Amino acid sequence: MRGIGIVFTGKDQLEVRDMEVGEPKPDQVLVQASASLISTGTECICLQRNFAPGTNWEAWVKYPFHPGYSMAGQVLKAGDNVKTLKPGDRVLCSRPHAQYHLVGADDAVLIPDGVSDAEAAWGKLAYITQHGSRRGDVKLGEVAVVIGAGLLGQLVTQYVSLCGAAEVVVVDTVPKRLEMAASHGATRTICKPIDQVQDDLKAITGGAMADVVFDVTGHWSVLPKALELVRRFGRLVIVGDTGEPEKQHLIHGVLARDLTIMGAHDVNSPRQTTDFTPWSQQAMTGLFYRYLAQGRMRVGDLITHTYSPKQATEAYGLLTQRRAEAMGVIFDWRSV
Repeated sequence: MRGIGIVFTGKDQLEVRDMEVGEPKPDQVLVQASASLISTGTECICLQRNFAPGTNWEAWVKYPFHPGYSMAGQVLKAGDNVKTLKPGDRVLCSRPHAQYHLVGADDAVLIPDGVSDAEAAWGKLAYITQHGSRRGDVKLGEVAVVIGAGLLGQLVTQYVSLCGAAEVVVVDTVPKRLEMAASHGATRTICKPIDQVQDDLKAITGGAMADVVFDVTGHWSVLPKALELVRRFGRLVIVGDTGEPEKQHLIHGVLARDLTIMGAHDVNSPRQTTDFTPWSQQAMTGLFYRYLAQGRMRVGDLITHTYSPKQATEAYGLLTQRRAEAMGVIFDWRSV
C-alpha cells in the first residue's frame, strides 16, 4: 500500500514523500492515520538542529529523519494473532507523520467513544506530561509552578490542578498562552521572563515559595532561575529536555535548602502494567482519554491550526518563525 509521509532531509529542509507499507505480520495491525499532533518543541529542535554535539539529540536525529510520535488512526487490517483489535477500531500510535503504519498490536491504544481523533492525537504528549506530573507528586493544598505554557505546560497545568494543588501558577511571556492556561486550571499567571518572577511568587505565597516547580521549557537558561522559586525541602521536575545540557547549572543553596531535582522522560515509564508498576504508558494514556470523556481535561480548544500533510512546509514555517501564534497544530490525514 502506498501513501505519503513527512521527512526532514537536512537542517531546515523537509519533504512530503511517497512511502510504501506492506502487509501486517501476525502480531501487527495496519493503521491509516486520521490526525497527528506536531510536538512543536521536539520537532523544531530536530528540524533546526538546535542541539549540541555529543547529546542524545545528536545520536537520535539522523537524516532522513521521520518526525512525529503521536498519531490517531483507524485499523484497516489485523494480523492473524491479534485478538484485541479489529478493523474499524480507532487507536493511538507512537508513530511519525505518515499516512499508513504497521504497528504492534500491543503498542496501539484503543481510543474510546466521546474522544475525537484530533483530541486523541494528544495521547503521547499526555502520558509524557502525566509521567512528569507523577514525578512531582503534587499533594492537596500545595503550591505548584509551571514554567512554560506550550503544549506540555498546558497539560501539566491540567494534571496538577486535578491533583489538588491549592495554587497552580503558570509562567510564560506570551499572554495568549497564559489565557489558555487560566482557562485550563491555572489559578494565577505571571507574564514575565523567568528572571523576574521571584518577587511575584513571594507575594503570592507570603514568602514561602513553591512546593514543586515544573520546568517545561526545554531551555538550558531556565534551571537556575527555576531553582530560586522552590521552597526549602521543595521539588523541581525537569520535563523539557534541552539540546544544550552542558549549559545548565545549579545555584547556591541547592544543598542548604535540601532541594530535590528530578528528571522526567517518557522512556522510563513502564510499557506494561504490573502490580508494582500499575501506571504503564498505555494505562496513563487511557486515563487521559477517560478525563477527556468526563470533561475533566480539555485539549480540543487548544488546537489552533489544522493543516493537510501536503502543507507541511507551511505548518513548520509557522512554528519556526511565528511560534507564539500557535498552540496545538494538527495534520489532518483525511484531507489526503
